[in-house]
Amino acid sequence: MEIGRRTFLASAAALTLLRNPAGAQGGSDVIALWPGSPPDGTGPQDQEKISANGSLTNVSWPRLIIHKPEHPNGTAALVIGGGGYAHIELGKESTPTAIWLQSLGVTAFELIYRLPKEGWTAAAPFQDAQRAMRLIRAGSDRFQVNPARIGVIGFSAGGHLAGMTATQPLSALYPPVDSADAATARPGFAGLIYPVLTMMPPFDKTHTRREIVGAHPSDAERLAYSVERHVDNQTPVTFLAQALDDPISPVDNSLLMFSALRQANVPAEMHVFQSGGHGWGLGASDSPVHAWPALFTAWATMNGFWT
Repeated sequence: MEIGRRTFLASAAALTLLRNPAGAQGGSDVIALWPGSPPDGTGPQDQEKISANGSLTNVSWPRLIIHKPEHPNGTAALVIGGGGYAHIELGKESTPTAIWLQSLGVTAFELIYRLPKEGWTAAAPFQDAQRAMRLIRAGSDRFQVNPARIGVIGFSAGGHLAGMTATQPLSALYPPVDSADAATARPGFAGLIYPVLTMMPPFDKTHTRREIVGAHPSDAERLAYSVERHVDNQTPVTFLAQALDDPISPVDNSLLMFSALRQANVPAEMHVFQSGGHGWGLGASDSPVHAWPALFTAWATMNGFWT
């Protein structure tokens, strides 16, 4: 009950923060991703909108909400909610997960990223995630984290964004804007939870594909945004969790990714639950998928990212 209460209170605080971003920018718990205007677009002209269940749209100010533990253990995670690149699921995905990580001593950075078709190009969310990783690593002393123990955790389309960040850290997605851009964007580990990863048929009937490459993408566009096609021996160790009955993102996304990781000799762990559907976040306490946070913690400990 205590974790649930803390999650509720933290979520409410985050939603208040999002409704009043101008007043929060100078605070120590929120940092802007860009020192000036973000690249590639003008963005939405009206205010950000957030639904009662914590779904965010109209993102004009990309940023990180920092969930700082009382006793940091040196590990950090960039946490990315999904939403098919049409909105961001804060209320049931990124905020509860950030609070859970915080309770374990992990410094969690909740990503508020720009959405295509809100006045930004398709590159905008990938720029934001890459910039976020660099800012976290460049500020590792300030944040009390070990630069070798900074990972990324993403859900659904946020899993796609996390996967692209993990597999293409050297891609020049934007011109450098300050000294932080000299830092590597490669995460030390990746957690991909019911992820959308491939743009290849027949598994491409997702909102993510439509938002990023459109209704009739070329083969080159499909390949460019299919995470599993970019796996190599520099890809970080990866944890995958998905349900067999996922109606939004076919489980083949995780299967293809696991196969690619195995072929590249990248250590990986995959859990396929018999049932659970899609969009479960941390998972209801009476559901099979509720097991994934403990499984992830054990995996992260085994790989030296938890202490």
